[in-house]
Amino acid sequence: MVSKISLQKAAEKADAIMLSTMSSVQPALNWVHDGSTDGGCGEYTIDGKKTGSVTRRTAVMTIVSEARRGSLLGVVERHWKKQGYTITSMNTSKEFPAINASTPEDFRMSVLVGGKGQFFFSVVTPCFIESEVAPPKTEANGTPFDGPKVPDPSVPSDFWSATTPIPSPSP
Repeated sequence: MVSKISLQKAAEKADAIMLSTMSSVQPALNWVHDGSTDGGCGEYTIDGKKTGSVTRRTAVMTIVSEARRGSLLGVVERHWKKQGYTITSMNTSKEFPAINASTPEDFRMSVLVGGKGQFFFSVVTPCFIESEVAPPKTEANGTPFDGPKVPDPSVPSDFWSATTPIPSPSP
């Protein structure tokens, strides 16, 4: 079944997925919106109307230690599975791990660890009828930044920045 919702409505759904994901992490992360982009879907049309896709991005400003990165990835993976999303691939690289997933409606999400251990999240919509797309309305909890490039993570956390692994529960 082809959906006839507008690209703006699709962007709002992507924002809801992003906010749900970020809110699932406790203690909370400090995060900011990264660039939001939209583009056409080539010759693909719905009822003769041009289509497009939107990508929403966030960057985590919390310093996540190497010892805690796997734990944070695990929190995100479990949240996505709990929502009924499918994990489509995992990169288990020690330096730059990543998880990719998709919703039943084919919204595609990713979380990846970049340089300096910074976490980046993205949600890409499937193709929907083109429309004007407003910036995300969800409020990030990080300090806004100037310029085109997200700064390196700089917000310490007693939990996420700790250099010891999270202890395993006793049997």
